[in-house]
Amino acid sequence: MEQTNILQDETARDPLVATLLITPAAQDYFDRLRQLHFPPERNYLNAHLTLFHALPDEPWILEDISKLAQHQSPFTATAVQVVSLGFGTAFKISAPELPALHQTLQKRWSQYLTNQDRQKRNFHITVQNKVEPAAAKNLLAELSGSFEPFSFTVSGILLWRYKGGPWEFLTTIPFAGSIPVTEPTDL
Repeated sequence: MEQTNILQDETARDPLVATLLITPAAQDYFDRLRQLHFPPERNYLNAHLTLFHALPDEPWILEDISKLAQHQSPFTATAVQVVSLGFGTAFKISAPELPALHQTLQKRWSQYLTNQDRQKRNFHITVQNKVEPAAAKNLLAELSGSFEPFSFTVSGILLWRYKGGPWEFLTTIPFAGSIPVTEPTDL
């Protein structure tokens, strides 16, 4: 109940960010890489697998996600390769359920979405960004040299409030049959 009240606070109009809840071991792995390779002065977020970047801060967002989550089982996603972002490095993430989840909500919310959220999602987890291209190229080569695809479980959706840089954690919406997990700290 308390989490819903946070979402309904009319004074808080910062956009909401929806990310996916992944296996703790995978989260720890991506977080460690991000801490090592993301410029410290710009690194105020943990690694994340974004579903939507900027949703309206409206109660129906939580309601729609909760309804969807009741019918979504946890699923396996795979880090399939290390990719260049030009000024950074990320892991490309693949699972048939990822675009399906995004498109279902995207259609429902189309009139409220930013241009970025209206586009087809390129699912990835960024471990480095906003560095010189040479540094990004070096990390790409380093990580790619020993990379082997690996899988992890996606078991829910996390909602955050964007606070101009850091994010404020609001709630976890677990998928049907998910085992409850410890809530993340603010990003």
